[in-house]
Formats: sequence, C-alpha cells, structure tokens
Amino acid sequence: MKIRAAVLDRMGAETPYAVSKPLRIATAELDGPGRGEILVRIAAAGLCHSDLSVINGDRPRPMPMALGHESAGVVETVGEDVPDLVPGDHVVMVFMPSCGHCLPCAEGRPALCEPGAAANGAGTLLSGARRLHCDGVELNHHLGVSGFAEYAVVSRRSMVKIDRDLPLEEAALFGCAVLTGVGAVVNTAGLRPGQTAAVIGLGGVGLASVLGALASGARQVVAIDLSDDKLGLARQIGATDTVNARDPDAAEQVRGLTGGGVDFAFEMAGASGRWSSPTRSPGAAAPP
Repeated sequence: MKIRAAVLDRMGAETPYAVSKPLRIATAELDGPGRGEILVRIAAAGLCHSDLSVINGDRPRPMPMALGHESAGVVETVGEDVPDLVPGDHVVMVFMPSCGHCLPCAEGRPALCEPGAAANGAGTLLSGARRLHCDGVELNHHLGVSGFAEYAVVSRRSMVKIDRDLPLEEAALFGCAVLTGVGAVVNTAGLRPGQTAAVIGLGGVGLASVLGALASGARQVVAIDLSDDKLGLARQIGATDTVNARDPDAAEQVRGLTGGGVDFAFEMAGASGRWSSPTRSPGAAAPP
C-alpha cells in the first residue's frame, strides 16, 4: 500500500532546520505484515528528542530512514502467529522490541533485549525485515516503528494493547516519555514512599518523572525548569515546589526547600551546563 511518511535521507543537515528542511514528506510503499507483525493505522505520534538526535547525527542510524517512534494507533491487519490482537484493537508502540528469549528478557529486563537492540541499530524490524520502500530504495525503520507516517508495519513485540477508551493522542506518550520518565524513578532509582526528589527539565520525560515520583509516594517533589509555564504545569500535576533554573542560586533554593537536599535528582533536560547537584552530600543528615 502507498502511504505518506516523514523521511530523513541524510544526517547532519545545516541548521536552522526551518531552512535546510532535513525531513521530506514522501510517498512510500509499505509491504503487508509478515509473521508476527501487524499493520497499524497511526493515530498520534509525539515529537521526541530521540528523533532529533538522529536528524542531528548524534545517534547515527542507517539512511534513508522513516522517523518517529512515540506512537499509538489502531490495528488494521494482523500477520501470521499473532493470536492475541484483532483489527480494531488500540495499541501503543514501544521503542525497544523484546524477543522474550535472550538473557535480559528472561531476567525480566526487556528494555535491554539484545536482538531488539541489534534490530534498532540496523534499522530493521525485530525479524530483520524492512517493510518500507521509496523511489526504489529500502527505507530503514526508526526503532522498529517509523511512526511519522499514516500507517506502519510493526512487530507484535514492539507494541502493547491498551483500553479503547484511552485517547490515542495521550496513549502515544506512554510509548516513550512516560516509559522513560516513570521508569527512571521506579526501576532505576527505586524511589520509596517518604523520600524526596528533584526533577530538572520539564519536557515530556521530566513531567512523567514528576508523576512517577508522586505515584511512588514521594513526600516532596521539586520541579526545576527555565520556563515558568512548565513550572506552572508541574504544579498542576502535583509538584510540591518549583524553582526556575535561571536563578543563580537555584541549587541552594532546592536545599533550602528540602532541608539540605533531596534523595534523588533526575536530570531530564538533556543539556550540558554548570549545575550543583541538589542531592544530599554523602553522610549528610536527612531532614526531620
């Protein structure tokens, strides 16, 4: 079938991108789903920094590539050996396919799936196949999804079925921002009830980290950003305190608000800079 997709032909275009226009909207040919794969109508796709990293060349990938990964959609056609999904089901795509058989998958760490990482690096689906073609050339898949398109063929192991009453434009965020931000708090840090956290950078991942800390029972969550609008949004979703990172004494403000520092600080801005950590020094007494 013919679809429209956002295609990147080469990385490292000159900035500003509004002038160089590294992405082009192309008409591509999409093959039907193979064994263990599904054709999905894309309903929503978020703009993630991981897509920008490929455009910049900071995260090298084979070219040309159809970008997009933080996506949600509706199942159109199911390939062979997919017994648990039917047309009309709503799904969220996941940026790391999990084979279910490698050592990390067997240990309950599917985000570290070895075949999945290899497929992502090669620009293929988990099966090793490419289902996209444009101008007589195969297109590479971005993180097994290529969600900046009208339709996508995706491995069953790259998606999660969701309730149909969840709006798809909200569900798409669970494919990357929520998975990354909440995962950092719950799985990596293991934040426990009663502990404190600071979140630096309030994009999609940072706001998800705020929600993850609150859901984990944090008694205090300090949200930090350059934008007063984002700080206001963080307060709306439950942050107990906010600090504008433009203030030269921002780190000291956090220490003052928390009685010496937080148990965990999550840097979600993705930008280098001079920042004094608001976490407590080793051996420092916890606030009462």
